[in-house]
Order: sequence, then C-alpha cells, then structure tokens
Amino acid sequence: MIMLWALTALLAQPATLDFDYYTANVEPIFLQKKAGFTRCVVCHADGGGVSFLQELSPDADTWTAEQSRLNFDAVSRLVTPGAPNTSRLLLHPLEPDAGGDEFHNGGRQFASRDDPWFTTIEGWVLGETGK
Repeated sequence: MIMLWALTALLAQPATLDFDYYTANVEPIFLQKKAGFTRCVVCHADGGGVSFLQELSPDADTWTAEQSRLNFDAVSRLVTPGAPNTSRLLLHPLEPDAGGDEFHNGGRQFASRDDPWFTTIEGWVLGETGK
C-alpha cells in the first residue's frame, strides 16, 4: 500500500522545465528559418509584435548566457509543465486542425503534432532534460 501511495505521489508531480534542454534544443528553434515563415525571433524579440525573447545583440547569431536565462524565464510562462495540450507556446503556432488555437498571427509553424520543432518543445514541456 505504501509503494502504491509513493508511485501515485511521484506520478502526480508536475514536470520541471530543464534549462540545459531548453538552451540546447528549444531556444535554437526561435532563431531558425522554416521555409515560408518568418523566424520566431523577428516578431517575438524586443521591438516585435508580442515580445518575450531578448533582442539579439548586433552581429550576434545567438543569445548570451544572461539573455538565454531571461528568455527561459519568459518562455517558461508560456507553458504548463507536464501539459503540452494547454501550453500556449505549442498551441499558438499549431494548425487548428491539429489542435492549435486561432490566435497566432505569424502563421502556423507546426502543421501537425509530428513536426520536429513541435516534438522538441513538447519534450521540454514534458520534462526532458539536457543531461
């Protein structure tokens, strides 16, 4: 009975968001160009439409460690750890036919839940780690 209680308690704990996984796998997605779309950083960095990412320094092709930490903190507010189906970071750019919502003006970056970028971010939301 005690083992069942411990297992139930363990399963009920929400996933935690791993910074190392984020910087190695999720954050680079915001800088990548997908054919037919604008890079996420263009609209979502300081000065863009809905800003939650740090603006890149002049001539930089990635963020500094301090900027990445600020990005992590901001992006973490757009997800529900352990619950990709309620995480705005996944649902806004997902095609409505695949379960996305209607509120992303930047196009549908994810045509389906099988999109590699979607599954990478989903892994982070579910608690995958960079270790």
